[in-house]
Amino acid sequence: MSSHKSFYLCLFFSLIVAPALLGQSAGASGSEPVLLRTMQQELDRAMASLSKADPAPYFISYAGNDDHGTVIVASHGALVANIDRRQRSVDISVRVGSRDLDNTHGENRFHEVTSAALPLDDQPDAIARVLWLNTDHMYKKAAQGFLEVKTNTTVRADEEDSSPDFSAEKPQVFISKGSEHPKFDKHEWEAKIRRYSEIFSKYPDIENSNIVLMVQDDARYFVSSEGSRLVDSRPLIRVLALASTRSSDGMELARSETFDASTFDKLAPESVIIAKIEKIAQDLQKLKKAPVVEPFNGPALLSGRAAAVFFHEVVGHRLEGQRQRGENEGQTFTKMIDQAVLPQFLSVEDDPTLPTLEGVELSGNYNYDEEGEKSRRVELISNGVLKQFLMSRMPVKGFMQSNGHGRAQSGLMPVGRQGNLIVRSSKSVPDAQLRQKLIEQVKKQGKPFGLYFEDIAGGFTLTVRNMPQAFQVMPLMVWKVYPDGRPDELVRGVDIIGTPLNALNRILMTGQKIDIFNGECGAESGSVPVAAAAPAMLFSEIEVQKVSQSHDRPPVLPPPGMEKAELATQPSSSKPEAR
Repeated sequence: MSSHKSFYLCLFFSLIVAPALLGQSAGASGSEPVLLRTMQQELDRAMASLSKADPAPYFISYAGNDDHGTVIVASHGALVANIDRRQRSVDISVRVGSRDLDNTHGENRFHEVTSAALPLDDQPDAIARVLWLNTDHMYKKAAQGFLEVKTNTTVRADEEDSSPDFSAEKPQVFISKGSEHPKFDKHEWEAKIRRYSEIFSKYPDIENSNIVLMVQDDARYFVSSEGSRLVDSRPLIRVLALASTRSSDGMELARSETFDASTFDKLAPESVIIAKIEKIAQDLQKLKKAPVVEPFNGPALLSGRAAAVFFHEVVGHRLEGQRQRGENEGQTFTKMIDQAVLPQFLSVEDDPTLPTLEGVELSGNYNYDEEGEKSRRVELISNGVLKQFLMSRMPVKGFMQSNGHGRAQSGLMPVGRQGNLIVRSSKSVPDAQLRQKLIEQVKKQGKPFGLYFEDIAGGFTLTVRNMPQAFQVMPLMVWKVYPDGRPDELVRGVDIIGTPLNALNRILMTGQKIDIFNGECGAESGSVPVAAAAPAMLFSEIEVQKVSQSHDRPPVLPPPGMEKAELATQPSSSKPEAR
C-alpha cells in the first residue's frame, strides 16, 4: 500500500484480472439498467439546479459499483472463512470553476471525490436520495475548495507548469451486455480448498498458511455531465496460496502463488495448482536454511518475471502523468521527451487494450478507465528515447489530453497509472546463453560471484522531490552464481536498491522469451490491477542491501502432532557404556 505521497508500493501476487466483457452500443435492444437510468436522471437534475448557484459546477460525474463476491479460506485442511457478499457504492465528483482552474488544483486534488453506499435493490427513489444528499455535500466541499485554490494562486508564485486542471474529451458511450455471477459448485470447491490447504501440513517448518478462493463479478456504471454513459463488467476467479516461516535468526520468509481466470474452465488444472503449492513449501524450507548475503554491487541477471517488476517500479511509475507536474514531484523524466533514457535496444509500451499476451490473461486489461475514457496503447519509450507519459484527464505541459490511463480504486481520485506495461528488446540472445553471459561479466569484473534474481515480490519507488529519487525492489528467490563451476547457491536477506537513470543504463542485453507478472499495485489512487511483461535482463551492475528484519525466534514448541518426530531427531543425552 502507499504511504500518502511519500512512496508508491506495488505488491505483486500474480493477479490476472479477466478482460472486460465486450459490449453493445447504447441503442441496442434490452431495457436500460435501473441504476444507470437513476444516476443519469439525478445527474441531470443536479446540473440544472446547481447551474444557478455561485460558483456553478461545470462538471459532475457518478461512478457506480455493483460488486458480487464469494470468498472461501482454508488452513491445514479446515475452513476458516466462507463469505458471500454483495455491495453497491457510488463515487461522486463535482468540479467548480473552469477547466483552466478548478477546485481539484494542486494539493486539493486527492480530496475532491466522495464515496457512499447505495441500496442493493433497484429502487429508484432510494438510489436517488443517496445521490442527492452526497452530491449536495460534494458541491459544498468543491465550492469551499475552489475558494481556497483561488486564494492560494493569488498569494503564491507562478507555477512552473500552468496547464489546465481538466482536459476536454469527447463523451464515451458503451453499454455492455452484462454478465452473470460465475456459477460453481460451492461444496465441491470447499472440499478442494480444504484439500489444497492440507498440503502445507506435511511441512512442519511452515508457521502460517492459507488457501483462498475468490469469485467476483464487479459491474461498473458511469455517467457524466459531458454525456458519457458506460456499463462494464469484470469477472474474476482467483485461487491464492500463501505461506510463511521464520529462519533461526528471526527473518520472516514468505511465498505466494496466484491462479486467476475469467471463468472456471480457464483456471489452471488441479495438478498445476498442487505442484505450485508444493513448490511454495519446498522453497520456504530451502530459504530457511539459506545464508544471508552481505551488501553487494556487481553483475546480475534478472529473470523475465523479475525484470517485469523491476521496470514497473523503476520506469513505469516515473512515466505516470501527475509525476511530471507539481512542486512536490521529483520529475525524473519530465524534461527528457525525445531524449535517450534507456539503452537503444529497449522499447516500452503500456497497452491496457490487450486481454492476453503469450497466451496469458493480463491483469491490466480494461475497456474504459475510471474517468470514462477509452483505454489506449501508449508508446512510452521507442528505441531508448522517451516519447510520452501515462495520462489521466489532468494535463501536463505538452500533453493536454488523456490517453485512457486515469485509474483508481473505488472512493479515490483517478490519476495516471500503468495498465499492461510491456518491455521489448532488439538486442537479445537465447535465454539458455544468459547464464554464461553473466559468468563472463563476473570474470571480467573480477567479482567472486554474480546474482541471479529468480522471483520478486514487489517493491516501492520514491518520486517526491523532498526525498531521494530512489527505488527498492524486494526479491524472493536469489542465487549466487559462481564463475568457477560451483553449483548456484540460494541466499536470502537482500533488497535491490538504486536510482533509476544509473540502474537503467547498466542493462547489457536481454533474453528472447517475454515473461509476464500480473499483480496489484497500490499508489495514491489506491490499488489497481496491473501487468508487467519483459524478457530476462543482464545487468553489468546491480546493488543490493540487507533487508530489515525482526529478531523473533521460531516457535520453541514443535507443531501439533510432530512431538514424536521432534524427539526422534534430538541427540541422546545418555552416557556411552564403559568397555
